[in-house]
Amino acid sequence: MKKLLLQSLLGFTLLLGPAILMAQDEDLLKLVGEEKPKKERIKYAFKSPRVINGHSMEFLNPGTMDFRILHRFGQLDQGYKNFFGLDQASMRMGFDFGILQNLMVGVGRSTFKKELDAFIKYAPIRQSTGPWSSPVTLAFVSGITMDGLPWADLSRKNFFTSRLGYYFEAIIGRKFSETFTLQVAPTMVHQNLVTLETDPNNVYALGIGGRIKLSQRVAFTWDYTHVLIGMPDSGYYHPLSVGFDIETGGHVFQLHFSNATGMNERAFITETTGRWGKAEVRFGFNLSRVFQIKKTKHKE
Repeated sequence: MKKLLLQSLLGFTLLLGPAILMAQDEDLLKLVGEEKPKKERIKYAFKSPRVINGHSMEFLNPGTMDFRILHRFGQLDQGYKNFFGLDQASMRMGFDFGILQNLMVGVGRSTFKKELDAFIKYAPIRQSTGPWSSPVTLAFVSGITMDGLPWADLSRKNFFTSRLGYYFEAIIGRKFSETFTLQVAPTMVHQNLVTLETDPNNVYALGIGGRIKLSQRVAFTWDYTHVLIGMPDSGYYHPLSVGFDIETGGHVFQLHFSNATGMNERAFITETTGRWGKAEVRFGFNLSRVFQIKKTKHKE
């Protein structure tokens, strides 16, 4: 009798077991299906916090430092006597720091006018997908520059504030696909001291920058700034730069051509004297190397 009872229980268990397992699988699938989508930030719109000259919509990771060298040779129209500009050089060396995912600061020094510059960059809105997502990134940049050249006229009273300039910029950008990114950047530049009395202290401009990914490690980039208000009557032109980003491990190496000599916003927006149509263009390169200087905790 006991043997018959045990055989009956065993048979019932074997019959009921698959049904129980199927019910459990259905419950697990139901839980997976009901999992709420997460908000995810869009990354790598640009491979650098700068396009070529101007700021990009991209930010450094917290705890990282970007050591950046911007190097620009002389104008191509100088011919073979100056080896098509390669005998001359202008450069900017900068250090940028990632503070938060949407906050970074930086400092730099240029040979052009021996100028020091610093900036802070903050994005209240980042392009993302999922709930409460945004189709664009909105970032603000505020910077200050200081002219380091000796005073041109020592006979007059010179003020330290006359060396200073400021710029304020808003960046609106979107990564449309894995291969294409576009941004616009309305900008205002203020200079405490201008060259001529008739020159305006405030300059208003609109920048446009973009990136087209050509391969896994190469991308075509450009930035153009059109001065809307405040362009002097003659001798100055709108800056245009085009180039190629090449990723080499921890470096981003950029080869480019530009009609601007200066490499901060005050300089290239207000003092570009080269003309593309006259081959008054400079070949140059930007070299970026990112270092991890502080470990950050990542939430699971």
